[in-house]
Amino acid sequence: MKDLKLPLNKNEVEGILSQYGSPIYIYDEEGIRKKARKLKGSFSKLHNYKNFFAVKATPTPAILKILHEEGMGFDCSSKTELTIMQKMDIAGDDIFFTSNNTSSEDFQLAVQLGATINLDDVTQISVFKTALKDGPLNRVAVRYNPGNLKSGNQIIGEPVEAKYGMTQDQIIQSFNELKQLNINKLGIHTMVASNELIEDYFTDTAKILLDIVDKTEKEAGVKISFINLGGGFGVNYKPEQAELAINKISESIEALLKERDRSDLTIFTENGRYITGPHGYLVTKVRYVMEKFKKYIGVDASMHNLMRPGMYGAYHHITVLGKEGLEPTNAYDIVGSLCENNDKFAIDRKLPEIEEDDILVIHDAGAHGHAMGFNYNGLTRSAEVLLNADRSTKLIRRAETTDQILQNVIWE
Repeated sequence: MKDLKLPLNKNEVEGILSQYGSPIYIYDEEGIRKKARKLKGSFSKLHNYKNFFAVKATPTPAILKILHEEGMGFDCSSKTELTIMQKMDIAGDDIFFTSNNTSSEDFQLAVQLGATINLDDVTQISVFKTALKDGPLNRVAVRYNPGNLKSGNQIIGEPVEAKYGMTQDQIIQSFNELKQLNINKLGIHTMVASNELIEDYFTDTAKILLDIVDKTEKEAGVKISFINLGGGFGVNYKPEQAELAINKISESIEALLKERDRSDLTIFTENGRYITGPHGYLVTKVRYVMEKFKKYIGVDASMHNLMRPGMYGAYHHITVLGKEGLEPTNAYDIVGSLCENNDKFAIDRKLPEIEEDDILVIHDAGAHGHAMGFNYNGLTRSAEVLLNADRSTKLIRRAETTDQILQNVIWE
């Protein structure tokens, strides 16, 4: 069963809201550090294992700094994310750059930073070579799409329908070109899972990668030094779901590598959601209690603060602060103020009786939450606050203002 205990009590949350405003994101430093250490420890027996945290999940430098202190690298997918690395003085070996439809400018910055560059398509190779300018690079990977060899899940979709990655023949073609360049280590990457809670899924992915490694080494005449299993370690969003057993995954992959006599391969992952997701909370205040054909709770957060429920129908647990021990006697739709009817955090959710000015805490919002925010209807994105390990709080991103949203408008 899921642990629903909050890292803050009602008085502490009220203090944060009075200081920084509502709605607001709160991240638990202690929880993030513990999860990072758990992941690193579970996979420590694999050769030179490193997780490259998916920056897209939580692109807030204060959070990234914590993860770097815990030994993580970073998976970047855009020039802006690379620029964050540059401003944080992150070394190239700690950057894994995976992009698609990648611009030459993005490749140039990735090469400048010495990042591991992961090529998504054969058509990118000529653009990458131009950016490289015959210079050296430590690591380069190609992204593999296993097609009908692997089934995707509901979030990420089927590989045969995905725009990402290369076929087996394209992988061989790519390495025949790459082996002529001044690259120290070559690798293969895949990403075929998102928020997956079935442990065996990841071992199956490793098997598919090892098969293409064997084929590539034989047919392209190259040595594959590393594989990146991608991300996709899931979060148990629902109270009845058990947490993903990552020890089972690591032990199974370790046994597989020994069985295939490939324990020499360096293993990378790029999990983001698994680490920060459960340790970030969207806190919002109740504006209105409304009753029409059903009961609605209007809050000061909207889908622009957290789009996952409205976009995917995703479940996020909700706590009515101070009423944790009361029976959930009422069914509510929890709604924001966007001019869209899917602007709902929950539908027919059983909760204790809610009143105006109550505080709702939306759980598991620490990944793909604030990062996916937008400004539809001219709404501004909220501030972000870090709950430090010593229980103090620190503002790590200011709330947007209307003036900031309008600053690029040309009025004449």
